[in-house]
Amino acid sequence: MNRLLIAVLISAAAGAGYFAAMPGALPLAAVVEAQAAPAAADAPAGERKPLYYRNPMGLPDTSPTPKKDSMGMDYIAVYADDAPDDSGAVSVSPTRLQTLGVKTERASMQVLDAAVRAVGRVEINERAIHDVSPRFEGWIERLYVNASGDPVKRGQALFSVYSPELVSARKEVEIAERLANGPGATEPMARESAQRLLLAARERLRHWQVSAGGANSASITFSSPASGVVLEKKAVEGMRFAPGMAIYRIADLSTVWVIADVYEQDLARVRVGQPAILRVEAFPERSFEAKVTYLYPTLNAATRTTPMRLELDNRDGLLRPGMFAHVEVADGGAAPRLTVPKSALIDTGERQVVLRVAGEGRFKPQPVKIGRRGREHVEVLEGLADGDEVVVAANFLIDAESNLKAALAAFAPSEASAPAMKTYEAVGSIDALDVASSTVSMNHEPIPALKWPSMTMDFGLASPEVATGLLPGEPLRFTFEDRGDGEFVIIKMEKTGAAAAKGR
Repeated sequence: MNRLLIAVLISAAAGAGYFAAMPGALPLAAVVEAQAAPAAADAPAGERKPLYYRNPMGLPDTSPTPKKDSMGMDYIAVYADDAPDDSGAVSVSPTRLQTLGVKTERASMQVLDAAVRAVGRVEINERAIHDVSPRFEGWIERLYVNASGDPVKRGQALFSVYSPELVSARKEVEIAERLANGPGATEPMARESAQRLLLAARERLRHWQVSAGGANSASITFSSPASGVVLEKKAVEGMRFAPGMAIYRIADLSTVWVIADVYEQDLARVRVGQPAILRVEAFPERSFEAKVTYLYPTLNAATRTTPMRLELDNRDGLLRPGMFAHVEVADGGAAPRLTVPKSALIDTGERQVVLRVAGEGRFKPQPVKIGRRGREHVEVLEGLADGDEVVVAANFLIDAESNLKAALAAFAPSEASAPAMKTYEAVGSIDALDVASSTVSMNHEPIPALKWPSMTMDFGLASPEVATGLLPGEPLRFTFEDRGDGEFVIIKMEKTGAAAAKGR
């Protein structure tokens, strides 16, 4: 054993003398360290062995050996089980999962709360608006309801008027009745004329919507045609009015309308008769039941919305015209749908994905096609199956890491995706070896395949292990790759002839 150790030391000393005489050659300690490094780098049994090392700042730069970047940061080891691929799948350690606060849930079949949501405004029921408009000319003598907003009941007196035309028409009725029914109406022609005069006078009063009685009264009182509130009052005492002038406008607010704007993409989901829930800012803790009664046939080109009308009971008077309302029209249906929580969806407009759990601590971006959106969940039409586990918290952080891994995949070594490289064989010997930069200067014989003559040139080394145990000047057979752009890398070197026999 001692003799063998002495022989190794003598060989090492001879090699040191040779290298010391070569220009640019490495010291013996560097050569021994470089040749011993692969053995030291071999991972013990059971430990993971790095495939390569990537730039800590995410730059497209990798190294087969550990090194530092320009700022002194160590390159990050990439192992076989977390190497980047085109899918962007990432692995996260249990400790980091807890630090990020990652939470997951499973896709499940359930009834989706997919309400059509719109913003509307409370308006008066147009069918319950009444105008009080005399059909004759006159003057207002007295007002019994003299303020806008006052509540009124059906039949309640509003105002009284004086009209010479009304007085004249009533006098005509009185005279015509006396002529037609009096004792002097014995001649048939006179009685017939009196009857025609009576009918004409009564017809005029009926057109004015005034009764024929009260001929001795010079005024007439108008009453409210419905129960409600006074929206408008244009009357003041002593004012002269013209036929058809709206003196009072009264609205019944026991039912109101809500006009809501529905977006164009939701029109197919809205139908007349659908129930709806309405909420207003004045009573946030309360909801009001409504029903869709009409979908207008026009579309607002500027907002791409169509008005929708809902009708609801307002006998308690809480809803006032002009209020803003938030409307939800139920459209989820009773059929269960495959859904995931809304927080699981990463939607950029062009890209809709979820992060699917692909194993313990491993996540993969999964493109999905989304259907209806509910209050807390969204429908998944394609991309997932019932029971698939997806990330619902911290998914944006994992997605960012996934995008980085997918980008690095373009620069990481991959036998499957890398194009086939041309390889060549040659015979020569080592002229100089630089382990630190993984380069070697070779004296090689002519290479017919490349039409190269005998010369000395520099090659890269696929790894420091390729030149392990080889000394300058020894006859060698080596295999190298043409990686393009003038880069030639030796992937295999072995002794030939007497050098090989001597090594054995």
